[in-house]
Amino acid sequence: MILIVGGAGYIGSHVNKYLTLKGYETVVFDNLSKGHEQVVKWGKFFKGDLGNIEDVRRVFAENKIEAVLNFAAFIEVGESVKDPEKYYWNNVVNTLNLLKVMRENGVDKIIFSSTAATFGNPEYVPIDEKHTQSPINPYGMTKLMIENIFKDYGKAYGLNYVVFRYFNACGADVDTEIGEWHEPESHLIPLVFQAALGQREDIKVFGSDYETEDGTCIRDYVHVTDLAQAHFLGLERLLKGGASGFFNLGNGKGFSVREVIESVKRVSGKDFKVTEVERREGDPAVLIAASDKAREELVWKPEFIDLDEIVRTAWEWEKKK
Repeated sequence: MILIVGGAGYIGSHVNKYLTLKGYETVVFDNLSKGHEQVVKWGKFFKGDLGNIEDVRRVFAENKIEAVLNFAAFIEVGESVKDPEKYYWNNVVNTLNLLKVMRENGVDKIIFSSTAATFGNPEYVPIDEKHTQSPINPYGMTKLMIENIFKDYGKAYGLNYVVFRYFNACGADVDTEIGEWHEPESHLIPLVFQAALGQREDIKVFGSDYETEDGTCIRDYVHVTDLAQAHFLGLERLLKGGASGFFNLGNGKGFSVREVIESVKRVSGKDFKVTEVERREGDPAVLIAASDKAREELVWKPEFIDLDEIVRTAWEWEKKK
């Protein structure tokens, strides 16, 4: 049985479906503070909170857990700056609860959702695993702290781990059974769709004077199903006795904010108001991942490379949602 912590959320639900289709039995552990029980369509569901260690002990007692995938975290950068205590407590302390119960039950394999935010402002692009990690916000710092905890637990207790640092997760399940569903929404593609659907009066472009071809920020958009594939490959690696490791996940291509907006217009067939406003503090001009390590060691092969194809999956889900 594979335990998916935070499996009622965006990426966790897609990984749950992917693992189920690959023949794994899963149990989703989620407190539903950010996730939605409606997307837990595969495996078992266990409502619990990592902050309550007895909940964690109970899910382990009731299921024979072989490995854990942990997606449970608060992810809003701005909120982490305003309320760092909330982030350190939820993201770091609660992960320690999980690791404690894993040790109590002799479970030594975990896959963890980290983030490109651990790198801070890029010294070079594309960003590989050797890039300096120097987070510029508490959210990124919490993820880096957990990465370092894993290293220490690996040396001291024999913990085996695969850590994935995502760049911009995007898109939706091609069968439209699940998709991106944040409340409130903060990711660019669904925000642009909201403008296309008339749910917001415009889409704001934060800065149009960057040193990029069209003046807007460039980001690496990696499809959520490709992320799910990577988690499957990471799980297989650990279950077969493979070494622990850290991997950056992106499609290796960058798309500007303007390119994303134009793609949404093409895919949706709708026009909408675009408003240029000042830059946001801490937004680097370009963030692109070097995912060579994942491609070589895990034989990871992203399938969704074309921007319009990525956007189309998200559009189909957005209309259904």
